[in-house]
Amino acid sequence: MTERLYYHDSFLYEFDAEVVDVVCSDPGSAVILDRTAFYPTSGGQVFDAGWLVLEGKRVRVTEVAEQENGTILHVLENAAEIQKGSRIRGLLDVDRRRDHMQQHSGQHVLSAAFVRLFNMPTVSFHMGAEYCTIDLKMNDLDTKTLTAAQVEAAEVLANDVVMQNCPVETRFVTQEEAQAMGLRKLPPGERDKLRLIEIRDFDLTACGGTHVANSGQIGCILLRKTEKVRQGWRVEFVCGKRAVATARRDYTALAESASLLSSHIWDVPQQVRKAQEEARASRKSREQLLEELADLYAVRLLEETPESSGRKIVVRTFPDRDLTFIKLLAQKLTRQAANAIALLAATAEPPALVFAQSPGQPFDMGVLVKEVLSRLGGRGGGTRDMAQGGPVQVEGIDAALTEIAAKLRL
Repeated sequence: MTERLYYHDSFLYEFDAEVVDVVCSDPGSAVILDRTAFYPTSGGQVFDAGWLVLEGKRVRVTEVAEQENGTILHVLENAAEIQKGSRIRGLLDVDRRRDHMQQHSGQHVLSAAFVRLFNMPTVSFHMGAEYCTIDLKMNDLDTKTLTAAQVEAAEVLANDVVMQNCPVETRFVTQEEAQAMGLRKLPPGERDKLRLIEIRDFDLTACGGTHVANSGQIGCILLRKTEKVRQGWRVEFVCGKRAVATARRDYTALAESASLLSSHIWDVPQQVRKAQEEARASRKSREQLLEELADLYAVRLLEETPESSGRKIVVRTFPDRDLTFIKLLAQKLTRQAANAIALLAATAEPPALVFAQSPGQPFDMGVLVKEVLSRLGGRGGGTRDMAQGGPVQVEGIDAALTEIAAKLRL
């Protein structure tokens, strides 16, 4: 079993080790070392990355994973020159490790804050490339939501703990000893020894991850958003340098938005609401105008179209209209006349077809649309009285409509 150096020193970024074995793994070759400071993906924390150095040559460690028997696989970019028994030097990606320590330690503080303030335990933790999340369980049956005030209170308490610069200490105890110590979270199953992480006077929990030495090294803890999930509420957060980078990106986007709206950044929400209201009013006005236009078109087209075999067959192609308009026009035509058939096309991107008939007419519009699309390409369908489709090619639409109209006049 691989000796886990990170259990005792999360700030160990370089180490010497011996290659115990070289194995094939997915996605590539991997080595097993007798000791390692590389953390494997586990407990919500993602793996460390870095390099193995052999005779002055660096080989990139692209993934670290733990097997069921406790050995740790170091997946390499190229393991061709590394053999069993080789002595190597491991070098961690320091920025990545420090980021992971900040995120994971921040998670401990944040989870403890939600328990202390609202008795909401964390049931899962996920560390992503850009942000982290915890899922909170609602123990109080009366608590059906996580309010903005609760989120802000947990954030304030968590950052107070950061400012107090509390020592973060590691210890190993037996399962029996742990049960008597009031842990925030006790892992399931029997183990000879449990590794405990204590944020002095604030939190004590079992954890195998990498952590800072003092809470001040976490940096600021920033809660970003919440969402309802099946088991409770999910809280998205970032810590430390990641929080600073995220806040900078958020501010830049907000400042640019404010500039576009010619307002102060604090007025952006109000300006957006105003723009949304104006857009809704404009859309409603456009829809009303479009309906009036379709009505007028329908009246004129029905007047201009002579009857053939007792039916008015309207055939039109619109180069500057879309599916929405020709569908609306088809509805108007077939409602204004009891004997109308509409064969309409729009050739603006994306092109569209709409075939419709007044109720009681004998044809099948769905079949006719598919017949045209079999020649022009594309997909479509519908009912006997109305069908639509999207042809792949525009060339040949007029001829296809003329041909269908001639067939209906027979």
